[in-house]
Amino acid sequence: MSALDRLDPGARSYLSLLSQCLTRELFLDQEWWDVDLGDWPGDPGRPADVEELRSILRNRGWRLVRRGDPAARAEGRDWPPTAETMIGTARLANVVECCVDTVLDGVVGDFVETGVWRGGATILMRGVLEVLDDQDRNVWVADSFEGLPAPAADAHPSDANLDWSDVEVLKVSADEVRSNFSRYGLLDNRVRFLEGWFSDTLPGSPIEQIAVLRLDGDLYKSTMDALLALEPRVSPGGFVIVDDYGGWEPCRTAVSDYRAAAGIDSPIVAVDWTGIYWRKT
Repeated sequence: MSALDRLDPGARSYLSLLSQCLTRELFLDQEWWDVDLGDWPGDPGRPADVEELRSILRNRGWRLVRRGDPAARAEGRDWPPTAETMIGTARLANVVECCVDTVLDGVVGDFVETGVWRGGATILMRGVLEVLDDQDRNVWVADSFEGLPAPAADAHPSDANLDWSDVEVLKVSADEVRSNFSRYGLLDNRVRFLEGWFSDTLPGSPIEQIAVLRLDGDLYKSTMDALLALEPRVSPGGFVIVDDYGGWEPCRTAVSDYRAAAGIDSPIVAVDWTGIYWRKT
């Protein structure tokens, strides 16, 4: 029996609607992406006409736009202009399944995500607590809220040439994430923020036990920092979810290194093209 089958129809409908709002899949017909005028395909036989039109549009401050791609959004392969999450349908469903199973199975602990972007997955975690009327667990929202860190001088080799610290779309403030929780009526005192680099905030954090730990740190160091600090706090029967395992080699290497050092042999289960999880025995 799947986790969703353990919910009543109203709870299933709410979580499905919440997920599709968080991805904006319900509103793709209203979503427009900016297109660089320089990428606009023109007529090779009349390049002067195309360039003249580009110049007119630039001078008037007009934009060229295109519609979003439903397949890319569902698979979590784009960076949405307004959605609260970029992880796609399957990985959001995995969040629901893991959270529901731990609550209904009585697994002790809170829900945690390290690397939250606009907060979509943690908003969904809080939504699960809402429909199950769980009054005891917290949702921890851990992020630098400054984007990805620049590789340190002693960075792991797999991180050394990956400097995404200047990617502005990844820099989402804590206040913006709080506002996103409020948009869905899910911001309360059980949504707890940990602001700062993982190496500074996670080891001494007041998180005691974890039922679901979701990692979305991309890099080797970010992934390893989160695993070292938090995986030992995952309760038996709890889940460890890793967003970037398939798509980012540094993340995959960190997970493999940590599991080997910690003697973890719980089988890794694929969620989609990049997400994986395992259940702690």
